[in-house]
Amino acid sequence: QVQLVESGGGLVQPGGSLRVSCVASGDIFSNYDMGWFRQAPGKEREFVSAITWGGSNTYYGDSVKGRFTISRDNAKNTGYLQMNNLKPEDTAVYYCAADATMIALAAGRGRYWGQGTQVTVSS
Repeated sequence: QVQLVESGGGLVQPGGSLRVSCVASGDIFSNYDMGWFRQAPGKEREFVSAITWGGSNTYYGDSVKGRFTISRDNAKNTGYLQMNNLKPEDTAVYYCAADATMIALAAGRGRYWGQGTQVTVSS
């Protein structure tokens, strides 16, 4: 069993940067691949990024490639999403998720989910 808690969301101007974090507890964090998803009002949940358990492989959705960077620190049981050059269309609730298999995680069927953190990009 893994509990995930996101933090670091907030209001940022277009072109700005923000880093959101996901702290895991309850089980060994390095046992799991982890990822980030987002959901804007009235829209379906969207895959943002994922990283394998050891950090050697990363994946990004087309809309964030080149702007967002996923990372993790297993010693701190924490995953990160660095978001640069933010755009108004990045406004959403950002969720972290974890699963033992990347296939399930990337498809949005991760076993564990956090409660989400709001990111708003507006001038």
